[in-house]
Amino acid sequence: MERKVRVRFAPSPTGPLHIGGVRTALYNYLFAKKHGGDFLLRIEDTDQTRFVPGAEEYIIKAFDWLGIKFDEGQGIGGDYGPYRQSDRKEMYKEYADKLIDSGWAYYAFDTPEELDNVRKEFEKEKKNFQYDCNTRSSLKNSLSLSKEETNSLLEKNTPYVLRFKFPKDTEILIHDLIRGEVRMNSNLLDDKVLYKSDGMPTYHLANIVDDHLMKISHVIRGEEWLPSCPLHVMLYKAFGWESTMPEFAHLPLLLKPEGNGKLSKRDGDRLGFPVFLLEWQDPISKETSSGYREAGYFPEAVINILALLGWNSGTEKEIFSLDELIEIFSLERISKSGAKFDLEKAKWFNHQYLQLMPNNKIAEQYLSILKEKNIDICLEHVEKIVGLVKERCNFVADLWEQSSFFFLKPESYDEKLIKKRWKDEVPQRLSEIVIILNSIEDFNSHTAHDKVHAFIEGNELNMGQIMNCLRLSIVGEGKGPDLFEIMALIGKEETLERINIAIETIGKNE
Repeated sequence: MERKVRVRFAPSPTGPLHIGGVRTALYNYLFAKKHGGDFLLRIEDTDQTRFVPGAEEYIIKAFDWLGIKFDEGQGIGGDYGPYRQSDRKEMYKEYADKLIDSGWAYYAFDTPEELDNVRKEFEKEKKNFQYDCNTRSSLKNSLSLSKEETNSLLEKNTPYVLRFKFPKDTEILIHDLIRGEVRMNSNLLDDKVLYKSDGMPTYHLANIVDDHLMKISHVIRGEEWLPSCPLHVMLYKAFGWESTMPEFAHLPLLLKPEGNGKLSKRDGDRLGFPVFLLEWQDPISKETSSGYREAGYFPEAVINILALLGWNSGTEKEIFSLDELIEIFSLERISKSGAKFDLEKAKWFNHQYLQLMPNNKIAEQYLSILKEKNIDICLEHVEKIVGLVKERCNFVADLWEQSSFFFLKPESYDEKLIKKRWKDEVPQRLSEIVIILNSIEDFNSHTAHDKVHAFIEGNELNMGQIMNCLRLSIVGEGKGPDLFEIMALIGKEETLERINIAIETIGKNE
């Protein structure tokens, strides 16, 4: 019987959610949905020293905004809870004891100071110290001590950790769905800490126990976890769970835009783009980091951006809905090499989604910006303006720069355009155009266009010069959509007033 696909996203609540983690969650989600499986959220908070208040709530809010839904997990519920590791604390002791009883783990009583002294001795001989199969017999643990000495230390409540006992000279084989076969010799691996005397497991033990009990079929995670995978494979063997061990897939890193190294939490604000989904304020330092939501990105665009960072569809198509991604996603098309984050490409994706969005939906968002600027205007009017200028925008916030002249008269005029186009005869010609426009009863973009063009052509005037000066008068610059559409939307009275102000203002400046 084929095993049901069950995958999990298991972040630690140590701060805001980095987009590298979001991409990992997205790939897990796409894989699960492609195969009719379940997608779980598990909070891995075994390291209480790194716990940050508000981080768990932030993670849940971030995925709510993104529109990625979990089938079960923390804050959702399900049959395999609790889904927060600190709430599962009691059960890990049982599994730690099983490893001790079966000889796959041992008590280590070395103090941090003792280990530091050993490390210094190794450094004197220009060697690197590692707690492993070659050194453990000379250190303070239940393998080097007698049973009586070990029991005595335990009875005295001497602080200890449980370490995994890697066998000597054993080749460990990992079948990775992205990287193929990965082999590692056990002699090169350190005996990782699995459990501490304070009753808390480390990530490694809790992760394996939880994945087994939650029936996880595939572990899809970042390549930074690949060095830990031999331990995880061996833990499945130690527990006798090899037949239900999940398949592993280690994703390529997200790299800095320049390509030299992993994209870090601090790179975003340094380089001028967000690396978190939502804005985050550190509860201790009060330092604020920017978020994609606050920067004006659409969640659909962020999904599209992240999907193509390390995976490709095998086609030229770049814009995909979530349903389309689910349909065509496969682990086989994930790259082994890191993917560079490209800010300009990210903006391009958002631009594409802005163009696809209905004008009334964009107008609703733009209306809130206009209200902040004390501009009171109806939605229908804003919708028409949006339709004219959105092609020039990447974000809703860009609309103001591209359309402010619809709401406000020019306060200044482009000096370069004045020098190039505003000749002595221009004020007279614009005054004649004012008379023509004023005579139009049914004032709209078509009638205004036909009358002005007829005047320019009939008088054999320079079309470029007159039209540029007319635009300068109404907009203040040489930018904007079709000039006669602008005139129609601001109305005849406002159009004539702006032209007359320009004739007077620019004429005086001359």
